[in-house]
Amino acid sequence: MVKGTSEEKPHQQSLRGGRYDESGLYYFLTTVTKERMKLLSEPAAADIVLDSLRWLDRDDRIMLITAVVMPDHLHFIACLKTDSLPRLMHSLKSYTANEINKALGRKGRVWERQYYERVIRDETSLNGIIQYCLENPVRKRLVSNYRDYKYWFCVYDF
Repeated sequence: MVKGTSEEKPHQQSLRGGRYDESGLYYFLTTVTKERMKLLSEPAAADIVLDSLRWLDRDDRIMLITAVVMPDHLHFIACLKTDSLPRLMHSLKSYTANEINKALGRKGRVWERQYYERVIRDETSLNGIIQYCLENPVRKRLVSNYRDYKYWFCVYDF
């Protein structure tokens, strides 16, 4: 696809270009499944994603703050420790795609290539974004209280 053509999806150019990452910074990250397929509504798939994020935390590649696995996307907040952002996301998406495909007996892409990232610059922003992530299943009417949703993680008690 040629940059700047009408074939390009809205915001696609801004998702690709000018990424800057730095160890020690907190990031709010979002990635979606291929064509927004609801693959992550399968318990095995959602567990794979959460377990993978926890493993990255235990392996000291990130400090995981919050994660919410929705049926067709993932939100998480993490502090980079060792990897660059592109390397972290490639590792996470590649591994989980292979494992999800095995678990669900399917082939093909699991994730869209792009992802959204935002640096979190202060504690007030961090708290607001954590709340946004945790309340996502409530906003999507999957549960009435985020604590009733099975596929979330948070190091803080809200």
